[in-house]
Amino acid sequence: MGSLNLLGLALIVGGMVLLRDSWWAILLAPAFAFMSTQIAFFAHDAAHHQIAQGGRATALLALVHGDLLIGMSYGWWHAKHNAHHAHPNDLESDPDVAVGAFVFDADQARARKGMAGWLTRHQAGLFFPMLTLEALNLRVSSVRAVIRPGLRYRKTEIALLLGHFVLYFALLIGTMTWAQGLVFLAIHQALFGVYLGSSFAPAHKGMPPLTPEEATDPLLRQVLTSRNVRGGPAVDFALGGLNLQIEHHLFPSMPRPNLRRAQPIIENHCHERGISYMETNLLESYAIGLRHMHDVGAPLRDVSSD
Repeated sequence: MGSLNLLGLALIVGGMVLLRDSWWAILLAPAFAFMSTQIAFFAHDAAHHQIAQGGRATALLALVHGDLLIGMSYGWWHAKHNAHHAHPNDLESDPDVAVGAFVFDADQARARKGMAGWLTRHQAGLFFPMLTLEALNLRVSSVRAVIRPGLRYRKTEIALLLGHFVLYFALLIGTMTWAQGLVFLAIHQALFGVYLGSSFAPAHKGMPPLTPEEATDPLLRQVLTSRNVRGGPAVDFALGGLNLQIEHHLFPSMPRPNLRRAQPIIENHCHERGISYMETNLLESYAIGLRHMHDVGAPLRDVSSD
């Protein structure tokens, strides 16, 4: 998969060079966004030791594909993602449901005022439009993380992130006019953010909170907070294996192709023990998440209508 990603990236760059200063090159921006997300999936798998077991080999793969190729800090993401895996959907411990642009708990929503409150009132409708800024958000968070001391490979990450930005903007400047480059940049980054965010969103958003007893059980903590998306190989490829979220959370180091083999075994085990095993189609998974976000904003809408 990594070789195919690099080949796809090389073909896109070659196409941009061949179409130098042509508006037709803008048509390559969606393809670039697709490849950027596929590379992000590969970096995700590498960071989970799905590709290489050794620490140095894993770090090398994740640093090259994360920092250099897509401009996202491996060290920052790894710490954040490990916290998510340890306590998914825990409002106190999971950074993916921490208060930010979006809020996933009604009690937290009530404290939002001003512009933040307006965003929360309308967050369900704004979710997908705001994903166009997700790639920018990831880059800003990455730069902030490498500026501060603490990351294991901090100096290497600084160099690789600088290399990413220099190469990316050199490619735009060298193959396009300023107007074309700005349009390409906007389309590429917006679609990258939407694709990446849309791939992670179905996994946990809108799942019911755990009881204290459920939260202490490792099996229940992972299964009851996760949701699978039905589909075959095409869905596995499009979502980077994240559609098999239950299996991934139970066995995060399991290589992506094996998740499909493990799925019926885990589903049967859950059914035998009377454990809820949530699986739905892609559109319904979005609907569940958006309904939850809409409900979370309800208290603020009620106040504003008084």
